[in-house]
Amino acid sequence: MQLNDGQLRIVSQRRNGLILYKSYHAEFVGPGAAVGGILDLDCQQVLPVGELCLLSPKSREERQRAYALRKQWTRLIEQITNRQTPQQRAQKIIEQFKGFNFKAETINQLPDEAFALLVGVLPHTIREVRSSLMV
Repeated sequence: MQLNDGQLRIVSQRRNGLILYKSYHAEFVGPGAAVGGILDLDCQQVLPVGELCLLSPKSREERQRAYALRKQWTRLIEQITNRQTPQQRAQKIIEQFKGFNFKAETINQLPDEAFALLVGVLPHTIREVRSSLMV
């Protein structure tokens, strides 16, 4: 999937999203949010989460709403990143994905590196937290 073609899309409202790998971090784009266009020209890799469905905006209002939702998703991940310890950030991002109602198998298939890049921790920290949450 390519997002740096300049086309703006919207993640559908069902249980899905994208993890966008950028140079030094990753971003999660959830349901209803804008993706592509000028926002993601620096996207290096795309990881679909759930059964991805992208839509084309049909109106200016729909585009504006999608931009606002993208901003909200960014703020949510930023709040998680502001946790003090790496373990807290790792635990919170995993819990948050469960809270988004993604299936357990979907969450388990996401690479440790993806979660790590979302909240600024090492993949090893994600691995440790995942194993402690499974107990």
